[in-house]
Amino acid sequence: MTLDEIRKELEKDSRVNDTTLDLESLKIPQLHGKYLNFLTDERLLLGMYQAEVDLMLRLKWEYYTGKLSQQELQNRGWEPFALKILRNDIDLYLNSDSDLVKSRQKLFYQKEKISLLEEIIKELNNRHWKIRNAIDWRKFVNGQ
Repeated sequence: MTLDEIRKELEKDSRVNDTTLDLESLKIPQLHGKYLNFLTDERLLLGMYQAEVDLMLRLKWEYYTGKLSQQELQNRGWEPFALKILRNDIDLYLNSDSDLVKSRQKLFYQKEKISLLEEIIKELNNRHWKIRNAIDWRKFVNGQ
């Protein structure tokens, strides 16, 4: 799922029909389950993306230190790194490497999706209190 898809689902699911608060209250477990499934799937993807970043980090470290085999270079379509760099400067190259930057951006995006889903679930956990408050307010306004 993309962030936009999650947001569209949230927009649809966050609408509360204030004339049928009892039915809205009964939908909470279904919505909770729906977003919990989304969260689980996204966490699994996060694990895969983290492993991808870790692997790419090791490969790029080996690349910049000249320890990557010629076979691995050919498999990845990379040219040998021509410069000799100091160990202190490796982080500079790793942090600006385009392959690593792309992997880290994907990881960051995934973490943002998970953060949004966690907030949605927190809000769903409190939804019944908001519905109850709406019912209590109506009772108060109607003198009950």
